[in-house]
Amino acid sequence: MKHTLYKHIQEGKTTGKKSFAVLVDPDKVNEATTEQLVSLALDAKVDYFFVGGSLVISHNLDECIRQIKVSCSVPVVIFPGSHSQISRYADAILYLSLISGRNPELLIGQHVISAPTIKKSGLEVMPTGYMVIDGGAPTTVSYISNTAPLPADKADIAMCTAMAGEMLGMKLIFMDAGSGAKNPVSIAMIEKVSSHIEVPLIVGGGITNPEKAYLNCRSGADIVVVGNAIEKDASLIRELSDAIHSVPVRV
Repeated sequence: MKHTLYKHIQEGKTTGKKSFAVLVDPDKVNEATTEQLVSLALDAKVDYFFVGGSLVISHNLDECIRQIKVSCSVPVVIFPGSHSQISRYADAILYLSLISGRNPELLIGQHVISAPTIKKSGLEVMPTGYMVIDGGAPTTVSYISNTAPLPADKADIAMCTAMAGEMLGMKLIFMDAGSGAKNPVSIAMIEKVSSHIEVPLIVGGGITNPEKAYLNCRSGADIVVVGNAIEKDASLIRELSDAIHSVPVRV
């Protein structure tokens, strides 16, 4: 099984190099908007494209990923909302286990269903402990997953959950306040979690401006993911990327 992309993410964690992932929802783009998005992302030196969503209904996943791959060499990672969101055209998949919830279908059930297909796909599989954090507004992921988010002010619970995920063998931890969140994951929670795990930390949801992205990175996020804000204003990509990449690298 390939580990090329994960090795690159690990190296970023080791050196302190922060990365920016643009989240693309296949339901919200077409050929023209995808072309524009890729052009802006290349100009801004975006590190990754995450493709997927809590509810993808357009059957546009393959075409969206193929268009990105034809247009650039930026790695494309599937961020699946269900076991059906698999595409052999991507480079890797975040194999999400919803460790913040207690729905067995999203802890292991859907993984059993998807495992044979993913095995055949040739995708690099990155086991990811997925943690939904209360962002101050109901989100699609909470509704679809039938789970309650972790309280935004309970950093200790988030820390213990992330530690448990790492001990269970998760290679990444992803804290997500959800698309359209009113509030991003708090700085205190990011600091608490990042200081108690060794695997790379991904943070997303509610990041609407460069300052928030920068503070997330300074607090311990290794990869910052932005989707909703870019859907509203694609020109933000350059400012977000500059802010994330301006965080000093360890020497």
